[in-house]
Amino acid sequence: MVTDSRSFMSYPRHEYFRRVLCDVIGQDILRGELSNDERLLGGLARDICYENAKRYFKLPLRDSARLP
Repeated sequence: MVTDSRSFMSYPRHEYFRRVLCDVIGQDILRGELSNDERLLGGLARDICYENAKRYFKLPLRDSARLP
């Protein structure tokens, strides 16, 4: 085989979830179901992927560990 058809499985589950979530948000913007507000939607994705778990598990992570 020239390409590995299982390459998407090499992503950690969280990274794969984050990519799918961002794709869903992008599709919703294209359909006009969400406003194209990068700050608002970036915060939504950050909360879903990082901040909610940090608060729930009370993780003592530094600000430098934050997602961009």
